Amino acid sequence: MRSTTSTRAAAAVAFAAVLSIAALPALAADGSNSWTQYRNGPTNNAVISSEVEDIYTGSLETPDAIRATPVIADGKVFIGNHGVGDMQAFDLSTGEKLWHVDGMNWIHSEMIYSEGRLYVGLGHRFNPPEGEHATDESGVLALDAKSGEKLWWFETELEVMPTPALVGDSLYFVTGDKHLFEVDPASGEQRSVTDLAGIVSMSSPSVENGMLYFGTGSPAPYTFYAYDTETDEVAWTTELDQVITGLDDVSPAVSNGIIVTTANTAGPADETGEQVDEHRIFGLDSDTGEVLWQDSLGTGPKPSNNRSGAPTIADGRIFVGSPTTNTAYAYDLETGKRLWSFPTGGIKGAPVAKDGTVYFGTKSGWIYAFDIETGKKIGEKHLGGTLAPAGPILVNDVLIAGSQDHNVYLTPISDVLGESDAPTWPVVVIVTLGILVILLAVIVVLQARRLRTLR
Repeated sequence: MRSTTSTRAAAAVAFAAVLSIAALPALAADGSNSWTQYRNGPTNNAVISSEVEDIYTGSLETPDAIRATPVIADGKVFIGNHGVGDMQAFDLSTGEKLWHVDGMNWIHSEMIYSEGRLYVGLGHRFNPPEGEHATDESGVLALDAKSGEKLWWFETELEVMPTPALVGDSLYFVTGDKHLFEVDPASGEQRSVTDLAGIVSMSSPSVENGMLYFGTGSPAPYTFYAYDTETDEVAWTTELDQVITGLDDVSPAVSNGIIVTTANTAGPADETGEQVDEHRIFGLDSDTGEVLWQDSLGTGPKPSNNRSGAPTIADGRIFVGSPTTNTAYAYDLETGKRLWSFPTGGIKGAPVAKDGTVYFGTKSGWIYAFDIETGKKIGEKHLGGTLAPAGPILVNDVLIAGSQDHNVYLTPISDVLGESDAPTWPVVVIVTLGILVILLAVIVVLQARRLRTLR
């Protein structure tokens, strides 16, 4: 009886597992999958379903700091380095380094992928430190994803730190020299260029329904843009007069007709008389640019570099961290109402949410996991270095994060949540009930034998 029950239970579990695997969106191993914009979608919620069953876990060592989100495509991990600007590909299942290309300049851009090609932005405002082999060249580079061979180079006057975006048969990117470029992704030939009101530092365009959404910085006023790729025209702009920094550092998130971004305004003086920053979150109408709602995340000292946190939208909620207030937040997307907050330390990168849990990466190298409904902390793990300005992503059940300590960390989410191989409480209850049923059956049989003996 016990053997039959166990066999049936095992079969049921196996059948359910097969159904759940079949329901997952698959990525083709032939390279037909893609990663065409910042964090692979307009919500910034980089949850990736890979057909690679056994994903390598551990760390992937690279030559320098990592400030861009690792790109997962075609069974590989693609990543570029800040500082030296090197680029490399790793096998997602084994962790083996497949190729390595020496850099030209800083890389803060993701190495987006489509049809066997990679596209990455390069550049910074400074001369390279002594001993680093980066040059002063800025622009966008295309590479063969299989070999790392350089296919073409498009040079710009100043840096391309934001991640480019592929829309239809065109590649778009924004620059520190106040331009939006459109080029042919096959050849790198320029198709159009649009003048912008301000520089773009790190605000990667978010693409939804053929529209590009991004923020620009100085000179004031800081301006938010919507660009229509079908008409090749600016659809609208919104000037945020109170913003003093950060709008051009944030890659916005878009969902249900609402754009979410953050920026810093001038806060009151602190107890020492020093002026502090106020970190604010904004919800804009994606059709008109009208500010639908805004809220203060709080005040604090002005962060160094990448001054605002990037938001993520999932399940009708906004999740965002602040390097100004050192706190993680959840907001209602439609109303802009704050749902919960939790002190974590500085957060710059976009979080990632899946199955009722949201994961944040911090400047101090920690991953924190929260219940998306209540904000209760349900897990944490220290990885190392500074997990910024890029945030973590999820590939199947593995959390992947790049760090400024030169490593890409691939960690099972069970390690973050503190789960073990021990049976969970439903299993314990079922096993206990099974044992009780067996004991009861034994007692009944023994009692029946006793009664027959007495007769």
